[in-house]
Amino acid sequence: MAAEPTAGRDTYEGGLRKVARVVLLDPDDRILLLHGHEPDDPADDWWFTPGGGVEGDETREQAARRELLEETGITDVELGPVLWRRRCSFPFAGRRWDQDEWYYLARTTQTATEAAGLTELERRSVAGARWWTCRELTRAHETVYPTRLAELLRTLLDEGPPAGPVTLDTEIV
Repeated sequence: MAAEPTAGRDTYEGGLRKVARVVLLDPDDRILLLHGHEPDDPADDWWFTPGGGVEGDETREQAARRELLEETGITDVELGPVLWRRRCSFPFAGRRWDQDEWYYLARTTQTATEAAGLTELERRSVAGARWWTCRELTRAHETVYPTRLAELLRTLLDEGPPAGPVTLDTEIV
């Protein structure tokens, strides 16, 4: 029996949430980040990589592709290896989110974005997307997650993907 479609709904009910995130690079090695904020407080904002929770029996790779489509409209993607793994816990939209995140490397030539598949919560909390150079990210004063993203991106661009996924420090906000 197929899982009931969940597009457009928020299904997280607590516990450790399996998440697939995408470090999406364009031909100029710019990274795509989404601009998010608390649903009722746009001044409480941050930047983050596209991605989200695994749904039903899909794999994390399938979740990464689905989330990328829903959040950016980008389908022309070469999905690569898992770069990093991270556990994090943070308050958002009146509840605590505990996540086990896997960050996939992906490359694309498609740079126009259209967030046509957002959930209701995402529509209230995602303000847009932007391509960042590593230099811009390093100099940014905005909050970015994971917090070491500029350093991690610089290492990725200088050395290439790691031989296996690197476990990042747990982040608790």
